Amino acid sequence: MIIIDGQQLNLEVKNFANLEDLLVKVMEDDVLNGRVITDVYVNDEVFSEIYPHQAEDIEADEIEKVEIKTVSVDKMAGDITRELYKVVNLLLKAGGEVCSLFREANDFEALDMYQDFLQVLRDFMSMITVLRQECGLGDTPRLESALTTISELFSEIMEVQENEDWILLADLIEYELLPHLNDWKQIISEFRDQIKSRKDN
Repeated sequence: MIIIDGQQLNLEVKNFANLEDLLVKVMEDDVLNGRVITDVYVNDEVFSEIYPHQAEDIEADEIEKVEIKTVSVDKMAGDITRELYKVVNLLLKAGGEVCSLFREANDFEALDMYQDFLQVLRDFMSMITVLRQECGLGDTPRLESALTTISELFSEIMEVQENEDWILLADLIEYELLPHLNDWKQIISEFRDQIKSRKDN
C-alpha cells in the first residue's frame, strides 16, 4: 500500500525492487507536481536516511505500507523565508557579541560562540540553496552578486581564522560580513514577493 497525503495510489509496493526504486518512481510521476516530500513512513515508522541511498537497502518484501507526506513548494518556500529572516537577525546579534568577546581578548568564550555563529551561517546558506533548487526562487543578478559576496567573505573569514588573528576576524565580521547580512533582509523580502506573485497567478 502506498499513500500520499492520505490518498492511496494505484501502485503496489511489490512492483518495485526496494524503497529507493519506489520513491524515485513517485517523484518522477505527476503526483508530486508542485509539491515537496517532507516525511516518509515505512510500516508506520518514520524513515530518514542515515547514509546516502539507504533506501536501496530496504527490500520491497520488507515493506507492507509506505506513507508519504508532502507540502506545496510555495508553502515550503514561505516557511523558509520566514526562517531566513529570523536567522539573519540571529546572525546580526550573535556576530556583534562574537566581535565584542574577541576584542576583550576573551578568546575561549569568543571561539565557542564563534563556532555556533559559523554553524548558523552555514545553515543560512543551505536554506538559500533549498530556495533556489527546490523552490525555483531568486535567480536574479542581485542574488547572484550577494551569493558571490557572502561566499568570498566566508573564504576570507576561514583564512583569517587559520592565522588566529582574532582582532582582524572581529573587524572582518563587524565591518564587512554583518552589513552584508543586513542587506539580505531586502533579498528575503524579494523572495516573499516572488512567492506571493506565484500564488496570485
